[in-house]
Amino acid sequence: MGESKEIWSAPITPRTGNSLMGTPMVASPPVSCPPSQLHSPSLTRSPLLQSENGDAPHTRSKTPKTPRTPRTPRMSLTPRFITPLASPMRKALKLTKLDPQDAWLPITESRNGNKYYAAFHTLCSGIGIQALVLPVAFTILGWTWGIISLTIAFTWQLYTLWLLVHLHESVENGVRYSRYLQLSFATFGEKLGKLLALFPILYLSAGTCTTLIIIGGSTARTFYQVVCGDSCTAKPMTTVEWYLVFTCAAVVLSQLPNLNSIAGVSLIGAVTAVGYCTSIWAASVAQGALPGVNYNPVRGGNKVENAFSVLNAFGIIAFAFRGHNLILEIQATMPSSEKHPSHVPMWKGVKASYTLIAACIFPLAIGGYWAYGQLIPANGGMLTALYMFHSRDVSRFVLGLTSFFVVVNGLCSFQIYGMPVFDDMESVYTTRMKKPCPWWLRVIFRVFFGCLSFFIAVALPFLSSLAGLIGGVALPVTLAYPCFMWLKIKKPKKYSLMWYLNWFLGTFGIGLSAILVTASIYVIIDTGVNVSFFNPK
Repeated sequence: MGESKEIWSAPITPRTGNSLMGTPMVASPPVSCPPSQLHSPSLTRSPLLQSENGDAPHTRSKTPKTPRTPRTPRMSLTPRFITPLASPMRKALKLTKLDPQDAWLPITESRNGNKYYAAFHTLCSGIGIQALVLPVAFTILGWTWGIISLTIAFTWQLYTLWLLVHLHESVENGVRYSRYLQLSFATFGEKLGKLLALFPILYLSAGTCTTLIIIGGSTARTFYQVVCGDSCTAKPMTTVEWYLVFTCAAVVLSQLPNLNSIAGVSLIGAVTAVGYCTSIWAASVAQGALPGVNYNPVRGGNKVENAFSVLNAFGIIAFAFRGHNLILEIQATMPSSEKHPSHVPMWKGVKASYTLIAACIFPLAIGGYWAYGQLIPANGGMLTALYMFHSRDVSRFVLGLTSFFVVVNGLCSFQIYGMPVFDDMESVYTTRMKKPCPWWLRVIFRVFFGCLSFFIAVALPFLSSLAGLIGGVALPVTLAYPCFMWLKIKKPKKYSLMWYLNWFLGTFGIGLSAILVTASIYVIIDTGVNVSFFNPK
């Protein structure tokens, strides 16, 4: 048992049979216990406590008493002197305990994540194909305001990420908000929380998966054309067939059970995202600026049109930053306790991932605008410009590798953006049936979601061209709601810096969202969108 340590027990000492009030009580002898017993979480009286010679502790009594049946120690009989130790331990148990509902759902089924998994998931969800249209915003804002707007948006969304990471858990009441909607309900109430956050979050999950099918399928067709070349005699597949190929691959990958199980998939998605962003801007800059390139901001015929165009450009920049609707879900995969809260490794992962994101989007926006200026296509951005202007200048290997990276990143991003939808579908079953979702039903749910996303992609193939509108609709989830959540849950001191800052950013974000949606609708009506229902090209 190791070296014994001598401690003094302080139970109520029995008196002698004929003792009177004031008679001195007999003290119990010292007892010893193994060192491991001193650190027992229960710290209750135990029959394992022994005296120095190995016998059970006893007291002197003149009159022998009938031996009593020994009682089984109970956790509720905790001595008063250890209450300060027990309280924080109970709080820690609350933070790490999984209720049955959470233990059955894909997001919270496994809580053994770490800062590396967090970095993989955050990087895969935080950077994507939407960053390739950033130079389009620069054609309207120009060099100065384009760089300033991009810097402010990056700093703002990084601040709201910090808020969400620290709002995930509450040590005071032992609550973990493992989903963005849960935090929204806790802040605004269930009815108002659904009204404000349900549609933007639904679009940012299901809508993003549909957009990934459109872009991934189209890029897969381009990859086939680059690899096959002009000498290829095989009959090419249609765009709808490429959508179907991409969807089938995404559905197969979606059978991985929970969010932690796709950490390797997210790592591949992160590497390919950094790869194609870097290869696109590097290849464009290496070819030099196009002849006759113009950097003067595009202006319309009247002031109203110019104002709405500028606001639409702000929406494009806001659309470039995504993933806030997944940050709480990613953090929910980590263990947490009062001594080791999950926000510490989570924030380390976020800082590492957003360092790489900044290293991708700023060169992409600045280098892309320098290379193409006003000639950059509004639909497709940098990827379309690379094939349009440099298909014969850049090697087929670079073009093919870039297309391959875009397709693989789309497949990986589909998994992490689809996980909240899978979680919600399974929660309906587990809530009603009070048991985990069987594997065959989980397969059906995920196949159904893939088929639904494929149908929407075929029906609305122009969805990816509505970047400004989508950015305006999703902007409160990224830039506004976290500020109000901090005010409601953390309750900073009134008129303090945090109080003023969050009120200003939250109010400004809501107002900016409304203006951006209005401006985007005006621009769509004025300039027009190539609407082609059930006719993807």
